Amino acid sequence: MGADRSGIDGSEDQLATVVGALRRRVMTPNASETKLETRGFHDKGPHARQVLETVGESFLTGLGDAVETGSPSATDRRLTALPTRYQGFAFEGAAMGFALLDGFLPGGRRTADFLRGPGDAHVYMAYVGIGWAMARLPRPLWPDTRGLDPLLRWLVHDGYGFHQAYFHTDRYVHRQIRDARAARRTGDGAYALRAADQGIGRALWFVGGTDVDQVARLVDRFPASRHSDLYAGIGLAATYAGGADEAELHRLREHAGGHRGFLAQGSAFAAEARIRAGLLVPHAELGASVLCGTDAESAARTSRELRPDATGPAPDPVRPRYEEWRASLARELVPYEGEVS
Repeated sequence: MGADRSGIDGSEDQLATVVGALRRRVMTPNASETKLETRGFHDKGPHARQVLETVGESFLTGLGDAVETGSPSATDRRLTALPTRYQGFAFEGAAMGFALLDGFLPGGRRTADFLRGPGDAHVYMAYVGIGWAMARLPRPLWPDTRGLDPLLRWLVHDGYGFHQAYFHTDRYVHRQIRDARAARRTGDGAYALRAADQGIGRALWFVGGTDVDQVARLVDRFPASRHSDLYAGIGLAATYAGGADEAELHRLREHAGGHRGFLAQGSAFAAEARIRAGLLVPHAELGASVLCGTDAESAARTSRELRPDATGPAPDPVRPRYEEWRASLARELVPYEGEVS
C-alpha cells in the first residue's frame, strides 16, 4: 500500500501559499505609490485622478498576483475578472512580476510561458511590463531582449522609459536627462533612447494628470528633437488610459502641431492593443476618433496592415523596422501633416 501523502501535500501547499504571500509583500510597492499626491503629479480633478490612480492600482494587482502565484495560468484566472478598462494594465504588471521572478530565480521560464499563453493577447502591454522589471532588477539580472520578438522588443525600452519618468520624475521629466544604461546594457543602441522617449511620453500623460495643456507644457521643455517620440507616447496613453474628453483631445491635437502624425500613431497602437486583447472601451474609441480621424477598428487594422516583416537582413540600427512601421503609420493617418522621419 502507498503511503498517505495528504498531510505532506497539504503542508507543501501551505508553504507555497506562505512563500507566495511573502514574495507579494516584498516585491509589490504599496498602493500609496500610485497616488497623484504621493508622486507630485498634476491633479486635474476627481475623474482624472480616479482614472490614473486606478490604472496604477490595477498594475500593482497584476504584479502582486504574478509574484504570489508564480503561475501564468493562475494569474490569468485572477486578472480576467478585473474591469475591462483596467485589465490590460494588470497584465502589464503581471509581465513585470514574471520577469522579476525569472531574474531573481535563474532558469525560470515564467515570462516565456506567460508570453506564449495568457500574455499573448496582451503582448504590447506585456513587453512594456518587462521594461519595468529591467528598471528594478540589478543589471546582471536584466532580461535578454535578443530572445524577444525582433519588432516589438523596442516596447521593453518604452516600458523602461516610462518607469524612469514615473518614479524619477525630477530627473527624467523636469530636467530632461536621458538614461542610456538600457541602451548600452542590452546592446540595442541609439534607437533604444528614442523608444524610451516614447515611454516617457506616456508617463507625461500621468505626470500632467491628463491635463492636455499641462502635458503640452511639459513636452515644450524637452529639446525639439524629442517631441515626436514624446507625442507618440502621449497619443498612446490618451487613447489607452483615457482621462480626457473630446474637446480636450482636439486641443491636444492642436498642441501636437507638426507631430500630429506620431500622436495618431501612438493612438493607433493603443487601439490595436485594446482590440487584440478584446478590451475596447468607449474612451479608446473616442481617442482614435479624434487623434486618428477614424474609428478604433480602422486605426488598428491600418496598424496591422502596415506592420513590417521582421525577418530578413539586419535593419539599420538607427532606424529599425519598428521605426519604419511607426513612420509609415504616422504618414498614413496624417498624410499632409507632421514631421515624419
